Amino acid sequence: MSKVFDFIKEAGTFYLATVDGDQPKIRPLGAVIESDGKVIFGVGTFKDVYKQLTANPKVEIVACKPNAHWLRYTGKVVFETDDKYAAEMIPAFHLEAIYNENTGNKLACFHLEDATAYEIPVMGQGESLL
Repeated sequence: MSKVFDFIKEAGTFYLATVDGDQPKIRPLGAVIESDGKVIFGVGTFKDVYKQLTANPKVEIVACKPNAHWLRYTGKVVFETDDKYAAEMIPAFHLEAIYNENTGNKLACFHLEDATAYEIPVMGQGESLL
């Protein structure tokens, strides 16, 4: 899993693709940690993306490095039940103003299962990272 996490961290911003009914939705994200052998992502439970993930857990994450290699990470979202991931992610990405007792906002953390991950050069075949 470290190859996937390392790629995403080097790329910086990554993009999460979901569906809303029959309409694809893509948004940039930046919060990601590696813990317990999993790449963990987070989204606010008050956001449309959370509703989309609960309605259809099939997603794709894409990131691109400066060398123009890109990552296609596809799988099924599994939400974490342990709050330790949110407790680690919130301060790591300075999200305390959004996720706190006063706002009532919650951060839902998830990883992908039944996943594939490919690093793909601009020209040529992709290489599996899993």
